[in-house]
Amino acid sequence: MNKEDGLNRAIENYLDKTPGSKDFFSQAKEVMPGGVTANIKSFDPYPVIMKKGNGAYLYDLDGNEYIDYLLSYGALMHGHGHPEINKAIHNQIEEEGTSLFGTPHLLEVEMGKKIQELYPSMELLRYTNSGTEATLLANRMAYAYTGKNKIAKFEGHYHGGYDQVLLSVNPPIDEAGLPHKPNAVIESSGVDSYHQEHTIILPFNDLDATAEILSKRRDEIAAVVLEPIQGGFIPAEQSFMAGLRKVTEELDILLIFDEVKTGFRLGLGGAQSLYKIKPDITALGKVVGGGFPVGMIGGKKEVMMVSSPKASSDVFDSSQSLKSSAKEVLFHSGTYNGHPSILAAGLATIHHLEKEINHVFAITNQLKEGINKLFAKRGVAMQSIGLGSIFNVVITEQDKILNYRQLQQSNFRIRKEIDFRLLCEGIYTKPLNRYSLSTVHGKKEINRTLDAYDRVLTQVF
Repeated sequence: MNKEDGLNRAIENYLDKTPGSKDFFSQAKEVMPGGVTANIKSFDPYPVIMKKGNGAYLYDLDGNEYIDYLLSYGALMHGHGHPEINKAIHNQIEEEGTSLFGTPHLLEVEMGKKIQELYPSMELLRYTNSGTEATLLANRMAYAYTGKNKIAKFEGHYHGGYDQVLLSVNPPIDEAGLPHKPNAVIESSGVDSYHQEHTIILPFNDLDATAEILSKRRDEIAAVVLEPIQGGFIPAEQSFMAGLRKVTEELDILLIFDEVKTGFRLGLGGAQSLYKIKPDITALGKVVGGGFPVGMIGGKKEVMMVSSPKASSDVFDSSQSLKSSAKEVLFHSGTYNGHPSILAAGLATIHHLEKEINHVFAITNQLKEGINKLFAKRGVAMQSIGLGSIFNVVITEQDKILNYRQLQQSNFRIRKEIDFRLLCEGIYTKPLNRYSLSTVHGKKEINRTLDAYDRVLTQVF
């Protein structure tokens, strides 16, 4: 059986296993464009339609049970329906009488102080409703503070679904330019070419080339934004990160850490605690919401204060229309910012994680080591790349994966076949996606996963 036949057979088995998802997906396409309400949830020939979640498990429309390693792209650090999180939300509504005040409230400060304890770089902070909103606000804050109107991001890094950063996330190599001087490649229809001139693309883990680009454009670039761990699993080298911090300080360019994926998954203090580097602004999301939509940014006091409201600076204050100075203040608002129920869920998430984070790291290492041994037994070159509670299975003969372009040299076809075969074995992640683990994954789930891997690798190799 050749490689293409192997993938086709794996997909055929998937079709046989999930007829309910196939039928429902045809209905979904009558309601939503392409059958989904977020493009990331889609994959060919159709995604699994889930009906129930419990702990480390998901259940689809056909009654198939899966051990969940997607965990809503890493957001569910305690799995599905954790009782402590459910209890926290119930208690908040019962005790406070509402799920939404529309005014300042106590949990905003309680959560804020906890975040400041774990992320000392976040001297002041603001809440948003998603990681995407958090990085968007971080960029605007950089513009407002520096007076400069461009940002720099790294090739292969994702910061949300808005125009400024939907460039060179997953660019075709033949369009991507030179490795040391990447092109800005638009990744979505509807993004104006304006952003190719205002978003500068940098080469990840290449300090010399990055420093050269930043130095030449220091008067234009307000901030460098990056995922300290690209895609949640390709780490920045320590020397690169230290050098980047030094260069940005010398050039008066702000450094923004997008820790939406890495916050609480590499440690309670995120990637910045691991690298021992303080960014000027940090964006958080995912885990800190306990399974509910949340984001936040925080940073140096003098930077964050550009969003502090002043007299006559509210764009909605019609009584001040004749003397408004709203344009002097960075505008940031949102009805659901600092939502009480979500902050209650987030605090419960953090408190439980403080007790269980070492378990998550230990169980993640067991899974990684087990997968490594199964590939090695068959003489297949691969790497389980990642830190903390996130990793990815990369089938490659390269010694080390340091950036997007090196990742593109791995064998995606074989990885996809493995993923589809694992779906039929009850092991869930979206094909080609990274693995995330939770406090409710244990030895039983790891052993079952490794048994499934053993069977699948026997079929593939």
